[in-house]
Amino acid sequence: METKVWRVDPKSPDPKAITEAAEVIRKGGLVAFPTETVYGLGANALDETAVRKIFAAKERPAWDPLIVHICDLAMLEQLVEDVPEKFTELASRFMPGPLTVVMRKKAIVPDAVTAGLPTVAVRMPNHPVALALIEVAGVPIAAPSANKFGRPSPTTAEHVLHDLAGRIDGILDAGPTQVGVESTVVDLTKTPPVILRPGGVSKESLEEVLGKVVVSSTLPSNVEAGLPSPGMMPRHYAPSVPVILADGNVSELMRVIERLRSQGYEPNQIGVLMPEGWLKGEEGLVLFRWGKWGDWDKMAQKLFEGLRWLERQKVSVIVAPLPPPVGLGLAIRDRLTKAASTNRASSCQGNSL
Repeated sequence: METKVWRVDPKSPDPKAITEAAEVIRKGGLVAFPTETVYGLGANALDETAVRKIFAAKERPAWDPLIVHICDLAMLEQLVEDVPEKFTELASRFMPGPLTVVMRKKAIVPDAVTAGLPTVAVRMPNHPVALALIEVAGVPIAAPSANKFGRPSPTTAEHVLHDLAGRIDGILDAGPTQVGVESTVVDLTKTPPVILRPGGVSKESLEEVLGKVVVSSTLPSNVEAGLPSPGMMPRHYAPSVPVILADGNVSELMRVIERLRSQGYEPNQIGVLMPEGWLKGEEGLVLFRWGKWGDWDKMAQKLFEGLRWLERQKVSVIVAPLPPPVGLGLAIRDRLTKAASTNRASSCQGNSL
């Protein structure tokens, strides 16, 4: 199929483009759209046939659930069996925003959305284009990231087209996204609440509302019975070349780079997510200017852009320093660790040196 691109103003989207895209959603088609985190691939969440098209386009396994996007809290009533006590306080502080909440679902939500589980993940995106699309479509929209399964998430429409052109009906192109990593997913059906995926809302911020919060570190013993959240596989967000991790300082980064060179890599084969001021480029390495170390907001925004850019430079390996697990650093660390999983053989044994 031909994938139509509607270019829209991110703050004041063209009503005609939104109406056309919403009509595609209502008719059971697929539309990629921007959120504040990454671009999502949307379908009518209440239409199981449409939802299954998402899995086909992305080559996504059925055991990996989707997040349902809403434009207001009234829409939540269609989806959730009972609203946990703490949800209202979370919503007042973080919605719209990069927070997804897992709750008990109503029967109207197709099993294809939830990987057959009795829970559904719901969020309200903080982006005028996403909110307008959901409102005009008049239905909640199920939407994972708009990329092939396992790839780095898309933060521009160009990233979406690279992975999915000809596989989906259209893209609402509103330029680059702002947060750059996906929403935080928190499960309110558990006590204490569990962060299933770190993201745009920090653990520290959630604890101000919820008290103690646990970060999940394990997968279900039977993955094919359904994951409780997207983004939980050990290998995910991965470019087509190996990613090697270094401890978060320049000396450890250089140690990893020198180890690679001793293994036979030429400088122009080594791509680096390089914090500002760490190296100047005279070493002949392929450097992506990642931002100031400690500015986790900016570094999160540029993470997937950097992985995709380095991949396009045809490097043989990508090296990245790991941020500490605080604030958005936790989400960046999670994405890099999964991107660097050792499921792919390379001349570098292990995901860190």
